Amino acid sequence: MPCLNLFTNVSLDEIDISSILSEASKSVANIIGKPESYVMIVVKGSIPMLFGGTDEPTAYGELVSIGGLNPDTNKKLSAAIATILETKLSVPKSRFFIKFHDTKAHQSQEFAQCLHALHQH
Repeated sequence: MPCLNLFTNVSLDEIDISSILSEASKSVANIIGKPESYVMIVVKGSIPMLFGGTDEPTAYGELVSIGGLNPDTNKKLSAAIATILETKLSVPKSRFFIKFHDTKAHQSQEFAQCLHALHQH
């Protein structure tokens, strides 16, 4: 079951959170190639966060999946999630990081990596 946890310092009070959840769920399912019925999305807002020495809008994500992750998939996921955060929460792509963890991979081969969305195309 892929699970995406997103943390941001942006307040979600005036935000249409259901559209963020829906878009993220569909993106994760489509890109990983797993049924959306297995995808879980968690979004937490108003988290005290500092990035680059400022508290301007920023976000951090963690995506855990049993299989389905590889460097190419991770780049696509990073770009898709960064676009959602930028359009829905005004978090610039350059202020978003995501960590991927394939729980089935052997420790020496796991794709636990942080990708800076700015470097994704």
